Amino acid sequence: MANQLSKINNLEQRYGLKAKEVLALNQSVAISKDLFTSARADYVEVLLTQREALESKFELVETKMQQINAMVNLYRALGSGWN
Repeated sequence: MANQLSKINNLEQRYGLKAKEVLALNQSVAISKDLFTSARADYVEVLLTQREALESKFELVETKMQQINAMVNLYRALGSGWN
């Protein structure tokens, strides 16, 4: 049970860090689009930045799913009466 609580806490911290990463990458996408419109970057750079942001969003969702699963497992371990 202590392991589950620790896992939930670690996943919560990981989620917070990943959310900050997503925010930073979204800002990078906006910057790369601005650079493209001012002809200081090519479109491949914009696409690569968008891809990184999308991958980071997928990781954020995956982390949230792991966090929820850990909470469900803790609930079951506490004797929820759930089959």
